[in-house]
Amino acid sequence: MITYLYWFLLAAIIFATLFGLGVYKGWWKAAVILALLFLLAGSLTYYFYFEQMFVKRWGGVMRVDIPAGHLHMQTTWKGDNLWIQNYNPEKNECIFGEYSRGSVLEGRVIIKNCNPAMFTPESNMGQ
Repeated sequence: MITYLYWFLLAAIIFATLFGLGVYKGWWKAAVILALLFLLAGSLTYYFYFEQMFVKRWGGVMRVDIPAGHLHMQTTWKGDNLWIQNYNPEKNECIFGEYSRGSVLEGRVIIKNCNPAMFTPESNMGQ
């Protein structure tokens, strides 16, 4: 819900800029440039700063894809970043991956010869 409010407020600011400068003052070039700057700044701010914060603190939806062939084991929050643990059965590795804001500073920890309690897809089928 907070995500919808954010995008609604951004759209209102863009509309007000286009209406106020474009329609009211007749400065269409300045209005379009400012509206595009607001759209770019608002989108980048959401993607790099607000997305995970909104999901963690106020609820929302965020989608994360698990690499093909990996088995998902666990997910946890550390600060505002999401850490995801997967298991790669081909290489027998546990992979802790950080899903950070905007996918910029992502950490990764790989544990070799990890045998997570004989984790197999068949063992979780009944749950």
